[in-house]
Amino acid sequence: MKKILFLFLSMWFNYTVFAQQKTFAITQFGAVADAKTVNTAAIQKAVDACNANGGGMVYVPAGTFITGTFHLKSNVNLYLENGAVLKGSPNLKDYDSYTPPIYGLTYYGMLYTTNASNVSITGQGTIDGNNQVFHDFTQAKKIDANTTRFSRQKDNYRKVSSGVGDGPVVPNKDRPHQMVVFSGCTNVQVRNVSLLNSPFWTMHFADCDAVLVTGIRLWSGLLIPNADGIDVTSSSNVTITDCDIRAGDDALAIVGYDHHFEIPGFTGKKHVSENIIIANCNLQSYSSAIRIGFLDQNTVRNVHVSNVNITNSTRGIGIFVRDEGSLENITFSNMYIETKLRTGDWWGNGEPIHISAIRGKENVKLGQIKNVKFSNITCKGENGMLVYGTDESIIDDISFNGINFELTDSKLNDVAGGNIDLRGVMGEKNQIFQRDIPALLIDHAKNISINDFKLTWTNPRMPYYTHGIEAENFQNLRITNFSGGASPINKQAARIYLGQGQGFTTDDPKGVVRQK
Repeated sequence: MKKILFLFLSMWFNYTVFAQQKTFAITQFGAVADAKTVNTAAIQKAVDACNANGGGMVYVPAGTFITGTFHLKSNVNLYLENGAVLKGSPNLKDYDSYTPPIYGLTYYGMLYTTNASNVSITGQGTIDGNNQVFHDFTQAKKIDANTTRFSRQKDNYRKVSSGVGDGPVVPNKDRPHQMVVFSGCTNVQVRNVSLLNSPFWTMHFADCDAVLVTGIRLWSGLLIPNADGIDVTSSSNVTITDCDIRAGDDALAIVGYDHHFEIPGFTGKKHVSENIIIANCNLQSYSSAIRIGFLDQNTVRNVHVSNVNITNSTRGIGIFVRDEGSLENITFSNMYIETKLRTGDWWGNGEPIHISAIRGKENVKLGQIKNVKFSNITCKGENGMLVYGTDESIIDDISFNGINFELTDSKLNDVAGGNIDLRGVMGEKNQIFQRDIPALLIDHAKNISINDFKLTWTNPRMPYYTHGIEAENFQNLRITNFSGGASPINKQAARIYLGQGQGFTTDDPKGVVRQK
């Protein structure tokens, strides 16, 4: 009886809240669901009326509504009914535009919301960016010859045997940019909706505080260049949970943006990204499934990732310092990562885990990567894992605990294997270059702990596969409970190979080779 009464009261409460919420259906303001009428003005009128009346719900009923750029406002919940589709106009003139000094004429995407609070997108409906009309799906975007000339394969690097291969396809000269943007907003929620076919980044949170993204399906298109899933720049207190994200470019990107050029509507602040939780998600990306840091970078800290599956991706986890600003206090736990080599102009080269700190910009003090923890990670990859620092930015305090790594052969080894991809750095020789590949390479790092690391090699056939673990220019390296060895086809390789460095300890010195 008590249970029945509780359910009744709960249903009554939810009904009362819904009934009290002011509802503004876009059809009441002239929107037409005929998949051809441009409804931008009607949708904006509904948003403006909702905001002017103290807030409530802007209701999108079932049907396909074409739209250009519109702007949400404070206290507005954009609710998409099951079967509702907001679809991006194929005409660029229907999108707002601006002209930054570096890039020239640029078009906004579909939703651009600035300086709002208590704003949300919810429901079971869909936002569709209509990327099919802004790309040429008959051509693959290729890497330029200067970038590939230091690779093992030279001009043959990532060559497509037929068609567009793994893409990316070629974008039109002009296309709408970020499909959904929240800039300078507080208390933002995106729940349960589908975000599909973005022509550029799908969803961008810039200078926001208190963000929740949960239960969404975000499929931007695996062949689309620059079609990131969710980008978080200079934002704090962000939670992303229970999402299915399949993106051509980075599925999740977390950076502390420095706003080196002005974009209308952006608040222009320069501050950290911090206090970010990512949990219970399925991710796919033809670039990095999770990217933290890069160029134009301020500090990122306190990022915690757990219970995430990464599959069908070119790079699993990528942590990059290329600019000022450090990356610190980052944890990854209870994850499965599966990575592959690709054809075409994607960044990444099959690494399950990639950590690197190398200069990408002149005249800045390079930041540092420190205090990064990996625990209970199972990986299957077509390239080795990488911890790659430099003299001016030594990677500090990295731990691997409970790692199970299967390094497997790839059908694309002949056109892509045996290389390291550090793109975004200065110097052509540092972009993509050939190198022998150990299962785990550590270079210019200190205070590294590796415990309970199980390594297996599956059908290796390339002579450039070498050591189980290789460490160069290290300080204070500890390896315990390591199960595995060198590549079984390379008789010169070592289970553990140590170059220049100091402070090495292990519980099993068998198979350790130290450079003299």
